[in-house]
Amino acid sequence: MHLRLIVPAERTPTVLTTLEQDPRVTNVVLMTGAGVRPSGDLVLCDVAREAVTDVLDGLRQAGLYSDGGVTLSAIEAAPSVNAHATEEAAPGSPDDAVVWDAVLDQADTQVAGSWSYYAFLTIAVMLASIAVITDSAILVVGAMVVGPEFGAVVALALGIALRRARLSRRALALLVQGFLFAIGVTLLCALAARAVGWVHPSSVSAARPLTGFIWRPDKWSAVVAVIAGCAGVLSQTAGRSNALVGVFISVTTVPAAGDLALSLAVLDSRQILGSLAQLLLNLTGMTVAGVLTLLVQRRLWRRTAEAD
Repeated sequence: MHLRLIVPAERTPTVLTTLEQDPRVTNVVLMTGAGVRPSGDLVLCDVAREAVTDVLDGLRQAGLYSDGGVTLSAIEAAPSVNAHATEEAAPGSPDDAVVWDAVLDQADTQVAGSWSYYAFLTIAVMLASIAVITDSAILVVGAMVVGPEFGAVVALALGIALRRARLSRRALALLVQGFLFAIGVTLLCALAARAVGWVHPSSVSAARPLTGFIWRPDKWSAVVAVIAGCAGVLSQTAGRSNALVGVFISVTTVPAAGDLALSLAVLDSRQILGSLAQLLLNLTGMTVAGVLTLLVQRRLWRRTAEAD
């Protein structure tokens, strides 16, 4: 990974010495006085992913988090000989390394509660409710992909695993508020559709061979939620966000919310309870699996570092 540091001038010699003496760091560059806000020297370097957490801990102790600047970015390719030597000097595999500072920073961003989060979640839930009416598996998949809720689930699991109470509270609040808002808006739309005759109780209670699973949670729902939670957390911590697409289309949180809103509109008590149970089962299963995955990752990586 590439690090861009702004270092107070009086601390530059110490930081440079630390970076230069670490075989897991390469391509160290110094630009004296280049920092304007905050002021200081600009230091650039490339660090083996497995060593990033160690290097960042040292920079934090040097005061760069409070008085300087630290920016991380991923490197797509580094074909030089010195880069390969740097990677070989670090223990373990890059795919197994977790850059906790980056993961936490991303989690803080994901629980900010932007208007786009509420908009995407509402659109996803509305698509899911239409999928219920039309019994369309394609619309169910579309609703799953559009839904942005998994980021908040990961943040909740991360807060619990790392004992970050504030992060956990923000993530849980965003999940609850987001789904309440999305279900509420979809319910109002469903009531309007029922008033003009577009939606009938039979639209929900009729046999739905393609979407009936949404409101009927079973043991496999729990298994899928746990597996998806593990896969989603691994994709986030390993920096492989493309794997999240598979998670999005495997878990029925958004479809269950859409079915819940529609069932409330037609007062189908059986499906209200079923879709609510499905929603809670999936959110709980993903969170628990995420916490356990993070704890295992942390323990395994500590053992790798100690073995080195």
